[in-house]
Amino acid sequence: MKLTPVALAVACCSAAVVTTTFAQSPVKPAQFPEGRPYSPYANRGFPTQVYWGDEHLHTAWSGDAAASGTTLGPEEALRFARGEQVTSNSGQPVKLGRALDWLSITDHSDALGVVSGIISGDPELLKDPKIKEWHEKMQQGGAAATAVMSEMISMQSNGTLPKAMTDPEFLQTVWERHTAIVDRYNDPGKFTAFIAYEWSSNPGGGDNLHRNVIYRDDKSRADQATPMTTFDSNNPEKLWEWMAAYEEKTGGRMLAIPHNGNLSNGRMFSLKTFEGKELTKAWADARAKWEPLYEITQPKGTGEQHPTLSPNDEFAGFEIWDKGNLNLLPKKEGMIATEYAREALKNGLMLEEKLGTNPFKFGIAGGTDMHTGLTADEENNFFGKYGTSEPKGERWNDDALSFEGRVVKDWEMGASGRTGVWATENTREALWDAMARKETYGTTGPLITVRFFGGFDFTADDALSREPANIGYAKGVPMGGDLQRAPEGKAPSFLVGARKDPMYGNLDRIQIIKGWVDDKGDTHEKIYDVVWGDADSRSIGDDGKLAPVGNTVDAANATWTNTIGDPELITVWTDPDFDPSLRAFYYARVLEIPTPRWTTYDAARFGITVGPEVPVSIQERAYTSPIWYTP
Repeated sequence: MKLTPVALAVACCSAAVVTTTFAQSPVKPAQFPEGRPYSPYANRGFPTQVYWGDEHLHTAWSGDAAASGTTLGPEEALRFARGEQVTSNSGQPVKLGRALDWLSITDHSDALGVVSGIISGDPELLKDPKIKEWHEKMQQGGAAATAVMSEMISMQSNGTLPKAMTDPEFLQTVWERHTAIVDRYNDPGKFTAFIAYEWSSNPGGGDNLHRNVIYRDDKSRADQATPMTTFDSNNPEKLWEWMAAYEEKTGGRMLAIPHNGNLSNGRMFSLKTFEGKELTKAWADARAKWEPLYEITQPKGTGEQHPTLSPNDEFAGFEIWDKGNLNLLPKKEGMIATEYAREALKNGLMLEEKLGTNPFKFGIAGGTDMHTGLTADEENNFFGKYGTSEPKGERWNDDALSFEGRVVKDWEMGASGRTGVWATENTREALWDAMARKETYGTTGPLITVRFFGGFDFTADDALSREPANIGYAKGVPMGGDLQRAPEGKAPSFLVGARKDPMYGNLDRIQIIKGWVDDKGDTHEKIYDVVWGDADSRSIGDDGKLAPVGNTVDAANATWTNTIGDPELITVWTDPDFDPSLRAFYYARVLEIPTPRWTTYDAARFGITVGPEVPVSIQERAYTSPIWYTP
């Protein structure tokens, strides 16, 4: 339409009038109860996103990784974790299905970077006869290189490694190179690279008491103290003292995450100190302060619970390693009882009654412990624990660990795990703070979204909300939190929900595991199926068990269908057996429907037949940090 001069003048005039009106009469916002804004996303003070990462990864700068053929260093590891394609140690192209949000490279502080020099033939190192012998065996590769790794573990555990491997000045030089690389890849808001290392205590000929030490800090603080090694001490109490000294000196912050305890031969959650003395409140205070999280799953076994400790738990035997310690020294009677997370959580309640502090009041994490520089734990993209166990036709039957005739096969390795962190943003500070308050959970690989809240006022209608976190934080505490002093006549209720990983299987069920200590000091546990998929066709039978979800896995083609289970589950559950006078904890366990195991993918891709002892399918799962109740 063509405007006439008169019409144009009117239009211009109208615009001017409108502009003047807006300037003179600004729109006032509507008033809402309690001063809440219209936008439900504005002014939120709680985490709304889970950030996925790996708290446990080794590169060629770890001695045992280099000895087993790993050539990828920290830089390649960080590039891979944030989604780039790299070339693996065996020359294969490899890329993650989905980039991670954060990564902790936890190379062993013992002899950090030294073994790479042994392999390459550093002239100064080769002056030592034992190191020269190791260099020659590593050049041979295969069984000879594996034997070197086992010998190093033994010599480390009894403090007899060559002096050239324990030089603190060399360690500090390598450490400063490491922190420089990590700081360079740390990109606040997009990708978090934590400065970290693994303190690798192996007393008793291979009892695994390893801890991952995670810094909240940058290079300027981390470089002020050389990482502690087991050449200083194998005693975790000395590590806690070192951490305290670091914080006092630098003003920084750090925490430690103990490894899966199933290779500790009973020592990870022992009811005695490292030196065999009675536990004290000071000891309990220190462990609770410095070790807020525990690694519940990784390739060398999932450490939630052993089936002999919970014979009524049909899902307790998932990816279990229980043959011995790192050198496969067999377990003695009673060791298993102080190796698994659920038993430790129960014993923690008992110790709190006695000591006044719960030393085992830990949240949950999951890590890969890969020694390849590749945090590749997807079942269909599993690149093994060591450089020698990267994809090839018959790797399932190779030796993963071998010592004096005692063997664990590669097929017994699990493709696990991941840590989900509920944080306000993707930065070192926000993620570390969430870890410290235990608002974390671990999975055996899939990125299952899980929310878990406890309180005394949740109702069934709360599970119908499409914004359960709003209700969860308003009415209760999140995973890792505490409930106290139950109101008269009320039992704790829990709002729990989970959403499937889009690339994995539907959900089978959500369970809540409760542990408590009675008035005699004895510990107990009970497992409740609280919500499940295919609810119209499945129910809890007379035996108290929920009917199995079924299995759609096609082993020949390594596929499955999501025709069973549900993509999302949510409910409010109230403890029907609550006694307000007794200490208790609760955590959620989320199970997927069965999907193919990594060995099944190998069989289909390489056209091979694996042994009948190898599982065809597995039920991946997530474990939340507990919520504790204290009278």
